[in-house]
Amino acid sequence: MQPEPLECEVFVVGGGPAGSTIAALLAQRGRDVVIVEKDHHPRFHIGESLLPLNVMLFDRLGIKDKIERIGLHKYGAEFTSPQHGGIVTLEFSKAWDRNYTYSYHVRRSEFDQVLFEHCVENGARGLQGTRVTEVDLRADGVGIVTRDDDGKEQQWHAQFLVDASGRDTFLANKFGVKRKNPKHNSAALYGHFTGAYRLPGLRAGNISMFWFDHGWFWYIPLRDGTTSVGAVCWPYYLKSRKTDPTTFFQQTIALSPPLAERLKDAKLINPATATGNYSYQAKHMVGERYIMVGDAFAFVDPVFSSGVYLAMNSAFAGAEVVDTWLRDPRAARPLMKRFDRDIRHGIKSFSWFIYRMTSPAMRNLFLNPRNPLRMQEALMSLLAGDLFRGTPIYWSLRAFKAVYYLTTLANLRRCIAAWRRRKQAIKEVTSEVPAGVRP
Repeated sequence: MQPEPLECEVFVVGGGPAGSTIAALLAQRGRDVVIVEKDHHPRFHIGESLLPLNVMLFDRLGIKDKIERIGLHKYGAEFTSPQHGGIVTLEFSKAWDRNYTYSYHVRRSEFDQVLFEHCVENGARGLQGTRVTEVDLRADGVGIVTRDDDGKEQQWHAQFLVDASGRDTFLANKFGVKRKNPKHNSAALYGHFTGAYRLPGLRAGNISMFWFDHGWFWYIPLRDGTTSVGAVCWPYYLKSRKTDPTTFFQQTIALSPPLAERLKDAKLINPATATGNYSYQAKHMVGERYIMVGDAFAFVDPVFSSGVYLAMNSAFAGAEVVDTWLRDPRAARPLMKRFDRDIRHGIKSFSWFIYRMTSPAMRNLFLNPRNPLRMQEALMSLLAGDLFRGTPIYWSLRAFKAVYYLTTLANLRRCIAAWRRRKQAIKEVTSEVPAGVRP
């Protein structure tokens, strides 16, 4: 005889930033929440750079002091291009809203553990080393089956399901609604260094971006003295690898002399990791008795460090949807529509810039910053994550886009050549994952 399922109001799949945030917010509202994480905290994760508007969310969640203790202050972003030379620094203090002038770089193992423990402290029931194996969405609730590390299965019955499974995309895979982005595909190769050069003063915590022929590098200094370095490149480049990932990573770094100079006295402390980093989006993110938050719905290129912010912001918006649905499903329907619209709008706003970051015209604009019509302020607001509060940046962003298109026309031959290379690179992507690359 099967035992009776355990009961809860909300069942959250995934204990990353999105899942832990929405679990904490719902638990704070008195909801009976269960959150399951397939791994055990602390566990490694990439994506260490946060946005200034994250700080606002930390305040609202009640964890800012905890993040301050584990994070390194980040006041801006720096861009280096071999075609332009030198470094251009864009500071968050020059955004439209001067109240959010910094963010943090964090070890994600520490950061994610803080968030998970916080939701448990607020009353959520947290289970680690536990996978969801089955979900059955029914008229009377949601049936869930979990299996822990020891192989023990448990049945659950919930009123509402939150998919915060990240790039596992649990529900999107179950429903067959996950779609690779046809406009943008990339892959990543990364590792951590000790002894890497740091910029002086307040610039020491800036994130640095280095363009090179096959994509771009991130350079993220962390509080413990290590530096996270990664190459985001077209998959055709990773497929050209003839050596082990670590050797190939070092060879790739050599393609960017400014980056290689910063790392000349540095030591790679772990083997390099290669990963498929393909952008995707599900066809929908809400439905009867379920919602998708964070990377469970969509993933975009990490060029602007938007991942954690978009995940946590969707969790804040999603918590309002779920709490309202539990009280009155009819009242939640307009909130679900607004949630869908707002999250898609935020992703689209980032994506327009991301898709064009390797174009000559965009490099020219980033490396020659000007502020007519407050365009630079609007751009810095976007890079800070200020997309959901009604800050009046969109006319200025439209002006920036107009200048981009005019710049493209002025450099038409170079831009067409770059567009053709990019189109061919995307066309060459197949369903086959390169050897040594973890999906």
